[in-house]
Amino acid sequence: MGRTPDTVIIGAGQAGLATSYWLTQAGVEHQILERRDALGGAFQDRWDGFYMNTPNFTLDLPGMPYAGDDPEGFLPRTAIVNLLRRYAEVINAPVHTGVDVTRLSATADGTFSLETSLGHLNARRVVLATGAYQVPKLPAMAAKLPTAITQLHTHDYRNPQQLPDGGVLIVGTGQSGGQIAEELHDAGREVHLAVSTCPEAPRRYRGQDILYWLLETGKHGPDYGINALTREALPSPAARFACNPLLSGTNGGHDIRLRELGRRGMHLHGRLEDIDDGDITFTDDLPERLATVESGFDQRMRKAIDGYIAVAGLDAPEQPPVAADGWMPSEPARMNLADAGVTSVLWATGYGLDLSFIDVPVLDEWRYPRHTAGVTEQAGLYVVGLPWLTRHYSSILGGVGLDAEYVAGEATRHA
Repeated sequence: MGRTPDTVIIGAGQAGLATSYWLTQAGVEHQILERRDALGGAFQDRWDGFYMNTPNFTLDLPGMPYAGDDPEGFLPRTAIVNLLRRYAEVINAPVHTGVDVTRLSATADGTFSLETSLGHLNARRVVLATGAYQVPKLPAMAAKLPTAITQLHTHDYRNPQQLPDGGVLIVGTGQSGGQIAEELHDAGREVHLAVSTCPEAPRRYRGQDILYWLLETGKHGPDYGINALTREALPSPAARFACNPLLSGTNGGHDIRLRELGRRGMHLHGRLEDIDDGDITFTDDLPERLATVESGFDQRMRKAIDGYIAVAGLDAPEQPPVAADGWMPSEPARMNLADAGVTSVLWATGYGLDLSFIDVPVLDEWRYPRHTAGVTEQAGLYVVGLPWLTRHYSSILGGVGLDAEYVAGEATRHA
């Protein structure tokens, strides 16, 4: 890898590349260490039919704003991977791929020691940009499924043909669960959904895609006293890991409404509670669960967006809440997989952070770095790209550049 510069970035996804851009602008020599053999970040792990949930106009990376002819469209997986690879070329990012950092520790002289798959490095400053979607979360009860049932985390799912013939139970109704449910249903599969509490949201709100308002409110709302989408307004540290709004970028982008999925023939159940030799037990709180899903947007995001529009004096047509829907599924709380014809279970149970390689006392009880705007408690150690680092947008392409600019500035100031 040649001579080690004073600054090392761990991770070459959008957060690491954006930080690299700002360090280059400041004239700070640095290296990026990426454990994967190819650039493209965690998008390379998504299924074949994956589309971005954020419209193209949000792909505003520092030094390479979106310049295409379809700002309201949504990129498929291959295109977003290629975009990140092109971005690395445009900004001439000093990336070393295939380098896994296995241990990061602080030394007595105030620098950092990095043990990697290619040897040892020392650095004065380190930026953690390893991303928010590292380790697939699989509940312990997955081990209780009969061996005849094919089970995959969505991390390993690629397409309907990968699964054996028969019905599919999807556990979790976040963005991945909702989109894959639609894909499997369109492929003619019978789909069962164990409903989680990820909030529904309108794809378009008050004349714009919802991501436009979430980004604008997150970035500019604090200037007007609208702080609901900032880290400080979170009700608890656990809220940093809450699921994103239930939306899709497929077919030009659309809402995903669980009751509508039920009307289309999918089977809605409560939360998966237990597995006993092929017998599945769900909670019997589906009406309350659906009500929670449907009210999530109104309780937090709508209030923040409407408040921002009002105080900023923006011209945006009013949009009333979605009318109450009284339709209810009538699925039992217990189901035998064989009797229901279910041959596969997909765990749409999200991802967890994996910062276990950090041997520096900066992680809280949630294994999330203690920091202020990306500056950790350990001098010279920074973090970018985690959910709710500073605001709602901190981990997505359209917002990560702002946090990266601040962190790069702080690293430069202490160079």
